[in-house]
Amino acid sequence: MARDIDPSLNRRRLRIELRKAREEAGLTQREAADALEWSLSKLIRLEAGTVSLSVTDLRALLQLYRVTEPGMVAELEEAARGSKGLSWWAPYSDMVRPQFAQYLGYESAATSIRTYHPTLVPALFQTEDYTMALLAPHSAPQQTRRSAELRTTRQERVYDGEQGPEVHLVLDEAAIRRVMGGPGVMRHQLERLKTLSRHPRVTMRLLPFTAGAHYSVANSFVLLGFKDDDDLLYLEGPTGSVSNRDDLALTARYQECFEDISTKAYDGDRLIELIDAVKESLDNT
Repeated sequence: MARDIDPSLNRRRLRIELRKAREEAGLTQREAADALEWSLSKLIRLEAGTVSLSVTDLRALLQLYRVTEPGMVAELEEAARGSKGLSWWAPYSDMVRPQFAQYLGYESAATSIRTYHPTLVPALFQTEDYTMALLAPHSAPQQTRRSAELRTTRQERVYDGEQGPEVHLVLDEAAIRRVMGGPGVMRHQLERLKTLSRHPRVTMRLLPFTAGAHYSVANSFVLLGFKDDDDLLYLEGPTGSVSNRDDLALTARYQECFEDISTKAYDGDRLIELIDAVKESLDNT
């Protein structure tokens, strides 16, 4: 499944290039909007990559910013044409919050994904049965099924094909010991983890209980990396999903946390041995 055809990717390309061009032209967002007789909110949305951009509006911006190189103009016009249309998660839009939809767009464009959850197997590594067992207490059966389908589609976009992001998981020992959906579901989930640990673009480590406390001991987080942009920190908690690009100090703390827990976590044979030990305990229940 191709990752590079989603409209959100084209909007992201436009966001990066237009912000860069405006700054090189020495204009603030307010000055650019006033020069084009646009509302400031329109320019802010365009530079945030949350809306599509018409070729006509693009050409007005490029003229204002004095971007004339033919190759760049052609590429951006093609991106503008491709910024319209529905994103891959459109069939699930009734259950995807706006902030999470924004995150999914960034996830589609990421070149690396670093993720950790202190108590659960993260969504990109869950089996369908595990997801169903996790969500069933909180959702109606039909909604639970669709949520599981959404996660499966995300996984396909990340793992299928040769092109895709490098995925780095620190799995917590609590996640593999918490029996979700019964022993049979957990055995299947543990086998899935072992299979994904051998994926050529996956680096998996397992943080043992003996590692003790760390900065994110009570929080799950994702760090998305990009070739041409700063890391994106994504936090998910009881009050909803939060994407944060502005608080560089907070992002840096989670970057440091991921490095810290990575150095304390098991990998290779020790990782597989602990998963197998937990699986064996399930076989005996």
